[in-house]
Amino acid sequence: MTGQPILEATDLQLCFGAVTAFEGVTLRVDEGELVAVIGPNGAGKTSLFNVLSCIYRPTSGSILLRGRDLSTMRVDDLAAAGVARTLQNLGLFRNLTVLDNVLIGRHHLLRSGALRGGLWYGFARTEERIHRAAALEALGFCGIDRYADAPVATLPYGVQKKVELARALAMEANLLLLDEPVAGMSGAERAEITVLVRRLHSERGLAIVLVEHDMGMVMQVAQRVVVLDFGKVIADGTPAEVQRDERVIHAYLGEPLEASA
Repeated sequence: MTGQPILEATDLQLCFGAVTAFEGVTLRVDEGELVAVIGPNGAGKTSLFNVLSCIYRPTSGSILLRGRDLSTMRVDDLAAAGVARTLQNLGLFRNLTVLDNVLIGRHHLLRSGALRGGLWYGFARTEERIHRAAALEALGFCGIDRYADAPVATLPYGVQKKVELARALAMEANLLLLDEPVAGMSGAERAEITVLVRRLHSERGLAIVLVEHDMGMVMQVAQRVVVLDFGKVIADGTPAEVQRDERVIHAYLGEPLEASA
């Protein structure tokens, strides 16, 4: 790792009473780096993501976001700090349109305030046009601009996943936390999301941390893979290194992985 760190977690521990979800976890993500976190069910991946998302507070250890103490932030501080997260089970407003869902992701960028917005002053009108244009651009990048006026609830699951990614992109974040972005999808849908995640990384230069069970997807997109087992990091390296790691093979994979075509 030679870049500047955007995220540095050091010696993290999370306990729920007498139960330890994970301990001794150290994770560094550099600017523009794509890191995957994998491991068996119950390894602590989701708990780690919830700590990185400020949903849980770590029992001990430190987390720095560009040098700022992440543990002092609330969930609703993350967007303004440049962090966006997608959820495994979707976090969309199903009765709103696709465009409105993406616009909600830009709420932290609004400057006109409730009074000027309600009265529709000139600045508010200009700001509305700017945000609509940015939201539509994000939808276009994700290939779903044709659904802009459709209620989210009417769309296939794979398209809804793309709406979440478009909203994350429209937030103008520097760090994306992707929670199982291809879970529950068909093979064709997984392939589309895999390409989209790769483009978000390569074309937009975003740092990405993803938790994912689909190893074909992980091996295609990740620059580095961190493996958790029983709440501890047992491997941290390139996809090729992780595939050959005997601890990983024994603990989780069963046999060396082969990247999907």
